[in-house]
Amino acid sequence: MAEMIKLISGTANTDLTSRIASYLKMELCDVSVGRFSDGEIRVSINENIRGNDIFIVQPTFPPAENLLELLVLVDACYRASANRITAVIPYYGYARQDRKDQPRVPITAKLVANLIETAGTSRVLALELHAAQIQGFFDVQVDNLFATSVLLEYIRGRNLKDLTIVSPDVGGIKMGRAFAKRLNADLAIADKRRTGADASEVMNIIGEVKGSDIIILDDIISTAGTITTAAEALKAAGAGKIIAAATHPILSGNAIERLEKSCIEEVVVTNSIPLNGKEKCKKIKVVDVSALLGEAILRIHNDESISMLFI
Repeated sequence: MAEMIKLISGTANTDLTSRIASYLKMELCDVSVGRFSDGEIRVSINENIRGNDIFIVQPTFPPAENLLELLVLVDACYRASANRITAVIPYYGYARQDRKDQPRVPITAKLVANLIETAGTSRVLALELHAAQIQGFFDVQVDNLFATSVLLEYIRGRNLKDLTIVSPDVGGIKMGRAFAKRLNADLAIADKRRTGADASEVMNIIGEVKGSDIIILDDIISTAGTITTAAEALKAAGAGKIIAAATHPILSGNAIERLEKSCIEEVVVTNSIPLNGKEKCKKIKVVDVSALLGEAILRIHNDESISMLFI
């Protein structure tokens, strides 16, 4: 008998999981996720999954219950004798502390990797990890997809002229260069100095941006301080239309207010994280990554190469 595939949805982003199920032309596995009276997470798998290939879709953005729910779902599947359990993590939370850059700080990205692996996960399918080295924090296989193809498709449809891709920091140069190459665009860098955990100051613009339309490219928009500050510096340097593009719309604190007041004309993000009403901001445009994740799930299940998706 061929090994059956089962798709399980956590509660963090049910819309994305439903879209993935539609792409795969399959029903979601019958799972109950609730709470005990004291607030503890209660999970029950309501159908037989013994020997099945399980894919659990659950981003781990705050609150921490989203991460804990993923761990409990993995444990439930492990104890139900699933053959393989793949954690599909559209947004890998607690990733921004990925090294000891100062004394007496944790490496939370590694801690979370240990938790996910210890729970019984056989494999991880992630979307745009904050740092590539996080793949090495796991001793199980990790596939790190990029939303590049989805964002590119949208940006190509805008027919922008004299386009320049701007990386908001030195760490994003590799992604920015790949993006610029596919759009036949120039590349620039916003040289910044971090003044706090969620605050930064743009010092210089490295590259020519005068008269060019701009795409500010990043993996995460958190408080929107970095991209709005960069946008102001770019405008001051003579840039034309400015669009921000990012995979993960955390949009915490007063991010929406900052974006609405900024000179950024449009903010393109994916549905890796639900916006929960923040899409009312007229500048925000959401593009769908369900087909990308769905195709990766299908290829992993069929033991086919997914290298064509790493663009």
